[in-house]
Amino acid sequence: MSKRRRIKQTLSLEERLAEEARRLREEAELLPHGPVRDAALRKARQAETGSHLSEWLRSPGLQPPE
Repeated sequence: MSKRRRIKQTLSLEERLAEEARRLREEAELLPHGPVRDAALRKARQAETGSHLSEWLRSPGLQPPE
């Protein structure tokens, strides 16, 4: 049985998602208007949403729904 590779992350998930969103937005600025640019912007928005959700879930003030 092979050993599982383990990678120690140096940045938090929120930071990695925010960086990916920033990179995708910069990439989209260089692309002409069209489906490829729209896809890059959609992925950027998804990464930003994921980052915000993760921050919200980790927040100490998170209360369960009543």
